[in-house]
Amino acid sequence: MTVWQLILHLLNFVLPALAMAAFMPWAGRWVMRSRGAVPVRRRMAVHAMCGVGVLVAGLVVQGHDGEMATYAALLLVAATAEWAMHRGWKLQSTHS
Repeated sequence: MTVWQLILHLLNFVLPALAMAAFMPWAGRWVMRSRGAVPVRRRMAVHAMCGVGVLVAGLVVQGHDGEMATYAALLLVAATAEWAMHRGWKLQSTHS
């Protein structure tokens, strides 16, 4: 494997986490209907770190990458982190 192939392989490994990191702050703003307590760039960084951590954990636990269970865990971790950064437990329900 050449260095260029290694770089492309690593980039493709972390790409789902980076895509989620770019998408989740804007989706969270739309779903939660609030600007959030944490700035967007910081939320993106948190999502990127959590996402890469989930992908690495999935690789270690399952022995290879690309398992659907890992991607499901990535989605659950990203949604939970976004909810926490919006302080979802403090938001009042608009349904009465």
